[in-house]
Amino acid sequence: MTQITDNDARAIEELRARLGSRLTIVGHHYQREEAIRHCDIRGDSLELARRVPGIDADHIVFCGVYFMAESAALLAREGQQVLLPDHGADCVMAQMTPAALLDRVLGRLTASGRKLIPLAYVNTSLAVKAVVGRYGGAVCTSANAEKMLNWAFRQGDGVFFLPDKNLARNTARKLGITGRDTHILDVRRAGDAADLDAADKAALVLWPGLCAIHARFNTGLIEAARQADPSCKVIVHPECSPEVVRASDGAGSTSYIIDYVRNAPDGSHIYVGTEINLVERLAREQAGRLRVEPLRASACSNMAKITPENLRRTLESIVDGTAVPVTVPQEDAAPAKAALERMLEACA
Repeated sequence: MTQITDNDARAIEELRARLGSRLTIVGHHYQREEAIRHCDIRGDSLELARRVPGIDADHIVFCGVYFMAESAALLAREGQQVLLPDHGADCVMAQMTPAALLDRVLGRLTASGRKLIPLAYVNTSLAVKAVVGRYGGAVCTSANAEKMLNWAFRQGDGVFFLPDKNLARNTARKLGITGRDTHILDVRRAGDAADLDAADKAALVLWPGLCAIHARFNTGLIEAARQADPSCKVIVHPECSPEVVRASDGAGSTSYIIDYVRNAPDGSHIYVGTEINLVERLAREQAGRLRVEPLRASACSNMAKITPENLRRTLESIVDGTAVPVTVPQEDAAPAKAALERMLEACA
């Protein structure tokens, strides 16, 4: 396997050199080292969304999951191809919000005339972003959730946050919004189980989704870390439960976590609660200066679907003209782009 990976790595670099400025490879921080080492641009969801419109290459290869590549295809200029090495690299959280169900639920929530603004976490399909755009809503990331939640409240008389109830609750807490002002919607029975009266009384209505990767972290792990080293620091991603976030020393996006570790004093001992590839990369980067450990080894199997082998094959398909780009349905393009651009404008 190592020999195959080494051969793939050499082939990838040769193909990159051959394609030159016609190619840009971008990758999310959760990618495995064997893939992200070939990326020209690395970032979290917000950084990558910001960077895509400025890319001049004819071909953008996205090392990440499908919703990220969809967003890139939406923001790319006309004529650019956005390619995903494995179209099966999806997101469990994104799958928790079917677009048709969201549209029906939003219709029921706003039938009374209430101006409920949908705010979709970037971990959603393009079809969901289109529904959100049609209702005057926007997209957010973990890096700008607080700013975008404030933005959404200014647009209407309530906010419908989807799909991550944990990110929503952790962000709401920063804004002083308590449990009494929130309602987690029951979307079973095709949305008919929703308590419309309770939702109508809540300032913040939440879709009942979450991230399976970050749901694995619990307060017992934090207690064990502090018992092992009372001087340690614990930082986690805000997709973790509110209980885990409250028990930690800090919570924020992948960019926040990277900056926290890089700016920590020499000799620090930091436990990190997020996807294992980023934690291990930080541990290697900081070896000898400080100690970085995973709160628990939690890996995203979908991010792991991008491999040196399928990355090589994708670059070969560009060279031989058989590449199959990620496409955007015409009927969803304008409203989904509006939702994304509202975020980029609000966070400019």
